[in-house]
Amino acid sequence: MKLVVVSAGLSVPSSTRLLADRLTAATVRHAGPDADVDVQVVELRDLATDIANHMVTGFPAARLAAALDAVAAADGLIAVTPVFSGSYSGLFKSFFDVIDKDSLTGKPVLVGATGGTARHSLVTEHALRPLFSYLRALVLPTAVYAASEDWGDEGLEGRIERAGAELARFMGAGAEASVSAAVPDTDTTAAIAPRSLKGAITSVDAFQVVPFEQQLAALRQV
Repeated sequence: MKLVVVSAGLSVPSSTRLLADRLTAATVRHAGPDADVDVQVVELRDLATDIANHMVTGFPAARLAAALDAVAAADGLIAVTPVFSGSYSGLFKSFFDVIDKDSLTGKPVLVGATGGTARHSLVTEHALRPLFSYLRALVLPTAVYAASEDWGDEGLEGRIERAGAELARFMGAGAEASVSAAVPDTDTTAAIAPRSLKGAITSVDAFQVVPFEQQLAALRQV
């Protein structure tokens, strides 16, 4: 399995990279000792000039092209950004602006963010989650935000472990997706099947559309 980690930290060292590394370690740990997880880290700080040039020319430099290809080929993605002005950084957004629109479709993504105060803790929900949902990625339920005072706190460690377990599970499931894709999910199919006027689920095999006039007449007889 290939795991790509995108870090938008600007300093060396940075709390953003630290969180990315902690999330990576948790994911690899929960994948199990038998899992062959290939980890590649993309430091956007080193690609800042290439990203800007690509936005105005439309042609990625070799280093940026390699990073974009790595993200597209990944089985799972960890994306972590510092909080700037209450949202993701411009560098972080610019990288995902130049990525191919179909690269993240159906890909499990673990999002994280770092900031100086807990007041920005909802940035993962109002900024990061909508961004990756727009790119049709599978954004994991647990997002991790780390404020300055969170480091060393058990609550942060618990969130990191939970998020890593989720990503490991979804990455493992992705390896079986091509096999199970051809098998109908009867539970899901039944759940979305039309219901009769009495509330019973109609047969999935014998799908029948009831005309609106007939449904209305049945309601009038009640």
